[in-house]
Formats: sequence, C-alpha cells, structure tokens
Amino acid sequence: MLLNQTIKNLRRVREILAILVKYGFDDVISQAGLDKLVSERLHLEWNRKDRPAFEYSTYERLRLACEELGPTFIKFAQVLSSRPDLLPGKLIKELEKLQSHVSPFPTQDAVNIIEAETGEKIYKLFRDFSDEPIGAASIGQVHRAVMRDGEQVVIKVRRPTIKATVATDIAIIKDLMQRAEGFLEKRFGVIHAMDAVTAFEKSIQKELDYRTEARHIQQFRNQYRNSSKFYVPKVYSNYCSERVLVMEYVEGVPINNIAQLKEWGLKPERIAEKGLDVYLTQIFENGYFHADPHPGNVLVRKDGTICLIDYGMMGKITKKDKFAFAGLLTSMAQEDPRRMALNFKRLAIEDQIEDLRMFEYELNELIEDFAFLSVEESNISELILRLQKIIYDYRIRIPSSVFLIMRALAIIDGIGKKLHPKFQANEFIVPYGIKLFAEQYSEANIRNELLYRGSQFISLFNNIPVEVKQILRKTRKGELSIRMEHHGYDDGIDRIERIINKVSLAVVTSAVVIASAITTTTSWPGMSRVYGIPYISFLGFAIAAGLFLLLVYNMLGRGNTK
Repeated sequence: MLLNQTIKNLRRVREILAILVKYGFDDVISQAGLDKLVSERLHLEWNRKDRPAFEYSTYERLRLACEELGPTFIKFAQVLSSRPDLLPGKLIKELEKLQSHVSPFPTQDAVNIIEAETGEKIYKLFRDFSDEPIGAASIGQVHRAVMRDGEQVVIKVRRPTIKATVATDIAIIKDLMQRAEGFLEKRFGVIHAMDAVTAFEKSIQKELDYRTEARHIQQFRNQYRNSSKFYVPKVYSNYCSERVLVMEYVEGVPINNIAQLKEWGLKPERIAEKGLDVYLTQIFENGYFHADPHPGNVLVRKDGTICLIDYGMMGKITKKDKFAFAGLLTSMAQEDPRRMALNFKRLAIEDQIEDLRMFEYELNELIEDFAFLSVEESNISELILRLQKIIYDYRIRIPSSVFLIMRALAIIDGIGKKLHPKFQANEFIVPYGIKLFAEQYSEANIRNELLYRGSQFISLFNNIPVEVKQILRKTRKGELSIRMEHHGYDDGIDRIERIINKVSLAVVTSAVVIASAITTTTSWPGMSRVYGIPYISFLGFAIAAGLFLLLVYNMLGRGNTK
C-alpha cells in the first residue's frame, strides 16, 4: 500500500498529487483511490504561468507536470519517450521536448563527497580543482581538475540526496501505476505501464552508480584502442566509486560546430560520414553501443577524431535481434513487404498481428511512401516515426535496445543533414544490413545454429525420462494434481446455480409444510394454540409461508434479472 511504503514521505506524496491536480489529472488520482489526500483548495489552482492548465493539450499538460515533478519523473518520461511500443506517437513527441533545468549544488558538498569516497583531501588528489562546475544534470554535476602529474580530468559527482529521492519517487510511481494501470491505457494510450516502471528502475539504478559508467568506458576503450577515427577517453578507475567518476578531459568541439570544424581545416561532410560509420560499427559489428548521441556528447578533436563522452546510457543487442533488425532494413530497401513482415515477427517478443496480409499491406504503403524520395526529401526521423506507429498500433513488443538504435539513428541522421546537405544515411546502413544478412547465412553461423538446435533437442530427450519419472512418482504417492480452468461457461454455471438454489428452496418449503401438517395431528399437552392449531405447527406454517414468498420473488423478480 502507498501509505505503508511511504509513510515517512507523505509530504512528497502530497506534492506529487497536488501537481497532478494542478494540471487537471484529478481522474488519475480518483482511479488510484487517493482523493482524500488532496485538499479542495488545490482543485482551484489550475494555472501555469498565469495561463489556465486546460488551455494546453492533454499531452502538453503531462510534459509540464513531469517538468514540475522533478528529476525522477523527467528521467522516467525521457525513458518512456524511447518506447513507442508503450506510448502513442503524439505523446512521445511531446515528451521528447522535456528539458531538465537543474541548478548546481554547492561545490563544498562536491568536495566533501570526493574526499569521503577517496579517503584523501582534495588538495592531495589534485593540483587544481575548479570551484564552478562546468555542467549540472539531474543525477550529478561535473567539475574540471588537474591531476598531480599534470593530466587534465573531469570529475562527475553524484548529487548528495538523489538516491533517496529516486527511491521514494519510484515507490510512489509504482503504486500509482498499479492502482491506475488500466485507466492509463484507456485515458492516455499508455500500455504495459508496469513493465516500463520496472525497466526504468533497473536503468536508473545503473545510472546512479558511476562504477557502471566506468566499466562501460573501459570496455569501449579496449574495443577501440587501435582505432584511428574514434577515441575513447581514459578512466581513472582508482578514483572511481559509486558517487564519483574521474575521466580524461578531451579537447574538442560538439560535432555540430561547423564553423570551428572548417577553421581547423576539417570537412563537415567527411565528419558526418565518419560519425555515422563509428555508430554503425558499434551497433552492427559489436552489438554494444553508446545510446545517447546528441551533439553535446559527440565531440570532434582537432585532428578529426570522433570522441564520445557520457557513457551513462548504453545499449546492447543480441546476434539474433541484430540479424532480424538488419533484415528489416534490407527488406525495406529491396521493397519486399513480405520479408519485412517476417523480420518484424522475428524481432517481436510478442505481437497482436492477427491478419498478416493486412500487416504486409501497411508495410508496403510505408515502402511506397519512402522508397522513391530524393536525398533532400528522405528523412530517417520520419521513417522511424512511421515504424513506431506501426509497432504501437499492432502492439508489437520488441527489445528496448532496438528502440535505442532507432532513436540513435534518428539523432545521427539529423546531425548528418546539418553537416552534409546531401547526407543519405541509408547508403551507409544498407551495406551493413547486407553484410549481416550474408553473415547470418554463412557456413559458420548455420553450423553454430544447427549445433544450438541439436543441443536443445538432446537436452529435451535427456529431460523426458526424468520428467516422466517424476510424474509416475507423484502419481504413486497420490501427490499428482491437475488444474483445470473453464472459460466461457460462467453464465451457464451461474444459471444452473440459480436453478439449484430455487429447487432447494422449494424442497425445504415443502418439507416445512409437511412437518407442520404432521404436528397438527399430534397431541401436545399444555401447548398453547393459535386458531385451534398447536403453536409449533402455526410457527412452521408461518416459516413455510415466508419461504414460499421468497421463492416466488426469486422466480418472478430478482432471480430473472440476469
């Protein structure tokens, strides 16, 4: 229960409910059964910046409410915005506008945290430490520093109370979702809400622990240590902990700083192609990729090397899903809706595609809309939005890593078009898809697949005798139980039960009448009489009359209403 889980945080619960009311979401609170926690006065405060809340659309009000609810809700909404299998497209578009306006926390608090985590005084760790943070986010903030050996570094420090705040908010979100999950689907089109909360909880827990990000950086650095076009900054593992991350400072500019790129003598067109190639290599060759490639996280060094920073959000895709996703892209490029539909089915965890032919027709319409566009007209973002709508409409659940890839490709395509007016991402994506298609049907992969399937069959045949033995043993001991569930018989069973109840009532009534009649012929010394009938007989006839009236009522009235 909400109050049992968050009794110490009742003030936060009231804050959340007050903001929901402020933006006109009284119905959500009502469905969650929390009306009593909201005062009547709050229902009159439907204003945002002197403008009535209901002048905004429903989805705009959701975004504004998330902004006001704080970091946890902003992060949750941002995660949801990359899940088009759970949210309708218009809501996703609105949530993508979310910005986290967070003020930095005091530098002395950051210093205290660093000293507590490392066990050393700040002046012993660093030759120089910036008093002003160079960036602040909902999870932490970043300071520049110089190591004792002269190495320039950046230090991420987690906010002092963010872990407790996130834990409290997630407990509240979970309870609200459990109480109003069905209503959220009906009202806002949000499906599988609890699945989203569970996924978010796992994601945010990893993001709160900077040791996870340190491992991501180290893994990337090992993979690309020999690359001449992609650089991964060094991480200082000895100084890293759950609350502190120390990594190399990289001199560079955001990839969309065209003026600086040209001043350095670099061709923006070449940088766009190189950046896309770096990402496609991560996704389709390694299956492990940086999942947040907005321009601020993609730097270009003076020599033209691409450098990624902020490894908090990562994606991983299995070989099976990689093959299915590549097949999806190549079949679209080859204008084959039938194979595209089959690859969608292969990629899906579950779906509600009842009419495969109709699904193929819709995919064919998508192909016709995008296959013949010129370079200037083509837009991966629009294509992905259409794909996401199909995924939502057909309730196709696919791995979350695939959505991260779609989002990353859309961002990269947008950056590429700014750097390179004739940038055509498809020209780079399709060859990777064809390469993966060839790899899927290579001799080595087919051999591995056959070995895997063979091991499954061997495991099945090895387990059959054990399973049969267990069934026989339970049968011999009388422990075997069979559970049966009937579906579609509820109305019939209810009708039979009502008939049995009426027959039983009739039998009891008859029995009481017969017993009362017999007692009238019996001598009862000293018993009073009513209308010449022994009192006990009269009482029996009265009970029988009452039962008879109840029987008639059931037959003619309430009993026939169903």
